[in-house]
Amino acid sequence: MTDDAAVAALAALAHSDRLAAFRMLVRAGPNGMASGAIAEALAIAPTRMSFHLATLDRAGLLRSWRDGRRILYAASYDDMRRLLAFLTEDCCSGNPEICGDLGAPALACNPETCR
Repeated sequence: MTDDAAVAALAALAHSDRLAAFRMLVRAGPNGMASGAIAEALAIAPTRMSFHLATLDRAGLLRSWRDGRRILYAASYDDMRRLLAFLTEDCCSGNPEICGDLGAPALACNPETCR
């Protein structure tokens, strides 16, 4: 991932509505959700939600497709993993074990492991 792609993805996530939508789509799985259902669940006007989803899509964090009259969105897990890998590739001065399992709850840093 390039610096520019990472900046675009992080900028897209730097809004509470977009972050909430992205997290909802990560939980929804690869089948995704219709834009109207996302807007309703988050209590956001459908036109505003479409704007936010398009921003996330342009940043490469979502994929979208038509199903009849509906537009479905799903998290792009490969791109999400690339962003996480980019953010942690130089983790802790060559001690990647400090970063550990990114899916696990964060552990407090202690003087032995954080230098």
